[in-house]
Amino acid sequence: MLRYLRYLVLAVIAVLLVTMALANRAPVLIKVFPDDFAALLGVTWQIELPLFMVMFGGIVGGILIGFVWEWAREHKHRVVAKGATKQVSRLERELATMRDATSVPQDDVLAILDKPKA
Repeated sequence: MLRYLRYLVLAVIAVLLVTMALANRAPVLIKVFPDDFAALLGVTWQIELPLFMVMFGGIVGGILIGFVWEWAREHKHRVVAKGATKQVSRLERELATMRDATSVPQDDVLAILDKPKA
């Protein structure tokens, strides 16, 4: 049921995006620098794109910046998790070593007491 609901939501979003793209097909001029600054530098980088491509590019760029920002913000949490993982594996190795060392009883009486009952 939830799968069909997800497909329905994705279909509605797709229809809205296609409608928005069809309504905003007019070309716009995208410039890297303002006219005065570009004349000063002698560089006039510009491109003409449909408006919907500019809007979709802005959305994709914002999402990418958000992902990178969040990844960088969570760095400290990943470092702590990695340290905890190393400590757990070290303690597990130490416990296994201690179990191996204590598995052989040193006394015959303790060996009889530790023997599992059938």
